Amino acid sequence: MIEREFNFAEGELLLINKPYKWTSFDVVGKIRNSLKPLKLKVGHAGTLDPLATGLLIICTGKLTKQIDTFQAEEKEYTGTMVLGATTPSFDMETVTDQEFALEGITEADIYAATAAFTGAIQQYPPAHSAVKVNGERLYVKARRGEETELRLRDVTVSVYEITRVALPEVDFRIVCSKGTYIRSLVSDFGKQLNNGAYLSKLTRTRSGNFLLENAYEVADLVNYLRNNRESLNSAIE
Repeated sequence: MIEREFNFAEGELLLINKPYKWTSFDVVGKIRNSLKPLKLKVGHAGTLDPLATGLLIICTGKLTKQIDTFQAEEKEYTGTMVLGATTPSFDMETVTDQEFALEGITEADIYAATAAFTGAIQQYPPAHSAVKVNGERLYVKARRGEETELRLRDVTVSVYEITRVALPEVDFRIVCSKGTYIRSLVSDFGKQLNNGAYLSKLTRTRSGNFLLENAYEVADLVNYLRNNRESLNSAIE
């Protein structure tokens, strides 16, 4: 149950638990539609892939001016990778295109491999990503079968912790800077082991000081906004 007052005119910061297979813009659209007929700006502070879940920060009204500030903050994720195979998208959006034997890979090898991805590192974004090249998203080009020259990005990974090994699955916790692609970390992790890996599960648990445990479920917030639309409108008027 949601028990608080909102002031959308001055601006609200809403913590949302993004559902699986929803885009970040799906969430923004759902919140915006729930506020109609109010004409307020609504935006998110940091994209989550459709196959990822977890903390999405939504800003409304005057707080949208601070989106860049919230987006720049450190992020924390938990997730699962699958060793022994790769996919073109580095996750489960596409089917496996290569398979590798897991014999010879030990738990010690897996724990040791994280060292190569801790600190200031460089990574290529996935070909299936929302990065724009010449005004067009990379995933649009990838779905057409076009190859695009990718540029290295500087990112920082302060924590890369292995939390469970049950091959072919490996669970992890990562704390990183803005702009870090976890899918790329996973793909490169497989290469570090002379093997392959793709991301099968990802949840953003923290962004700056904001925690997933304090986030609203989309359905709960939407129902609240719709049921209290009249009082919200009058408060702004």
